Amino acid sequence: MPATEEHHFRAQLDCRYIVRTPEAERDDSVSVVALHGYGMDAETMLRLAATWFSQYRITSIQAPHPFYKLMESREVGYSWATHLQSEESVRLHHEILNHVLREMNAAPEKVLLLGFSQPVGLNYRFAATYPKMVRGVIGVCGGVPKDWETGNYQRVDAALLHIARTEDDIYKPEATRTYRERLRTRADDVEYLEFPGKHRFPSLAQPAVQDWVRRIFGS
Repeated sequence: MPATEEHHFRAQLDCRYIVRTPEAERDDSVSVVALHGYGMDAETMLRLAATWFSQYRITSIQAPHPFYKLMESREVGYSWATHLQSEESVRLHHEILNHVLREMNAAPEKVLLLGFSQPVGLNYRFAATYPKMVRGVIGVCGGVPKDWETGNYQRVDAALLHIARTEDDIYKPEATRTYRERLRTRADDVEYLEFPGKHRFPSLAQPAVQDWVRRIFGS
């Protein structure tokens, strides 16, 4: 039988993000860093985040892996990870976030990390790996890492808000209703909110989210 060998190497990757700045931005304002769900893009997540945070600067990061959503239309979506090479996906997510946070040059106590669906678990991992980088994390319609309790993570300094939907067919309520206690194994400040509806970004959650932001950030 002929011998085969597998080799690995790293190549430079071009990534992008877009920034929306409000007309009247205060120097001490919250900076929102938003990560979109599977198959979406940075522009879509920017519009969704603005329904909650129109008064803040929003930085929307695009996931690094493009793919055709439909071959017929040639529509492209973007993904943060797959079950293959998951460790590499986590590393890349962390590198992208750290790069953007450095370029933003925002005070960590004013940074709010927002994720919808796929990157929610990745964002929780980031907060438990780099506990001094962000003040708050909001996870919407996403999951908690499988190794959250057992992985090589630190205590989370950030406040965590997890938002779920009652008819979510991807992150089902019977699982998400355990997230409050699971997240509290590493974080002291955890809130869990549930809203009616399917796996969609819940614009109706805006008043509750604003109350949480005022409590955590004082603005």
